[in-house]
Amino acid sequence: MSKAPKAIKPKERDTIIQALSAGVVPRVGLPHIQVGRAAEIGALLRDVDRIADGGAAVRFVIGDYGAGKTFFANLIRLIALERKCVTVHADLAPDRRIHAGGGQARALYSEAVRNMATRTKPEGGALAAVVERLVTDAVKEASERQIAVEKIIDERLAPIREFVGGYDFATVLKAYWRGSETSNEELKTAALRWLRGEFSTKTEANKSLGVRTIIDDDSVYDSLKSLACLTKVAGYAGLFVVFDEMVNIYKLQSAQARKLNFEQILRIVNDALQGNTSNIGFMMCGTPPFLMDTRRGLFSYEALQSRLAENQFATGGLVDLSGPVINLQSLTPEDLLVLLSNIRNVFAGGDPSNNLVPDEALKAFMNYCDRRIGEAYFRTPRTTVKAFVQLLSVLEQNPGAKWQDLLGQVQIAADLHGQEEMVPEGGPQPGDEDELTSFRIGT
Repeated sequence: MSKAPKAIKPKERDTIIQALSAGVVPRVGLPHIQVGRAAEIGALLRDVDRIADGGAAVRFVIGDYGAGKTFFANLIRLIALERKCVTVHADLAPDRRIHAGGGQARALYSEAVRNMATRTKPEGGALAAVVERLVTDAVKEASERQIAVEKIIDERLAPIREFVGGYDFATVLKAYWRGSETSNEELKTAALRWLRGEFSTKTEANKSLGVRTIIDDDSVYDSLKSLACLTKVAGYAGLFVVFDEMVNIYKLQSAQARKLNFEQILRIVNDALQGNTSNIGFMMCGTPPFLMDTRRGLFSYEALQSRLAENQFATGGLVDLSGPVINLQSLTPEDLLVLLSNIRNVFAGGDPSNNLVPDEALKAFMNYCDRRIGEAYFRTPRTTVKAFVQLLSVLEQNPGAKWQDLLGQVQIAADLHGQEEMVPEGGPQPGDEDELTSFRIGT
């Protein structure tokens, strides 16, 4: 017997529809529309469990434009939250990179930490809650053991001091505790600013917090490792880091800038694969050229190519998901049919009696897309999904309209953003990787 459809809250329904209509990934409600890729999800679940067990992980999620990389990454983030991990995420851009000398790496770190999320605060901005949990638990333990709170704080922060820059990291956390004890909001705010990488000068940090260092371009990765340790001592399972739009490194015109970013990525890969760090995982999303281009991609750096090369036995439809690279498999036509059905269900609020179109409309829509753009309609389904959502929106707002009449008026084209372009370092921001091919429904 099939399960009864689950009702969808109006706010969640509207959020999903608005996001899909604009061609972007919704922040909520992903389980309502998720289909396929069970093997890939299972592999990442094992990574999350490894992080919780004190291990580390690194994954490169590779797929064409519109193939669903961002959706997949957000789904894994939500799963990591359910497994009691803390997540941080950010998109790379010309002004946000993994390595830089002009503040771009610190900007990436700051953006990621501002997006910090926990299971109880999935929308982001959870840094204060994580630090507050550390302080609250320390006060409770001090009361139970009848010893000074500061002694408990020192005991809990001891592991962080072992990291590069960890001593100042611990000092800032103690400053937050002192601010909490004395109701000094200015001190607490300064501590959170430092942890978010928002201090631009050491002099300002020393004056506010008594520390001699700040989180800058050179210390971003080390600070993420210290942050992972903080999440663990605060009672969480670990830290899961998601970097999307990695194609922006590929697009850098400067070969030296690309090399320095590749060296930092190599450091992350080596630490994860060799077990040199703990309770932290990285997921980096990019297009095939970002990985495999031997002139400007990761494979142009020999050490990375040797570590990220595919299993030579995984051919003829066989896959190996144990390595760092996950090539996001295309949805099958059957998967896409289920996806369209799920979207129809979202419009109906989970009530099949409110479906705007019958099953035959789903198949007719897919056949129409197949005739217009070929197999790309399910291989890179973003534009197909956007078209379907907007078709349903028209039907919803015009009760007298018939889907048969509207279908022939849909103007839809394949996603043409697969052609990479170089951009000058520090130059104008290029089109976002997740921009969408435009289409319209004629009137």
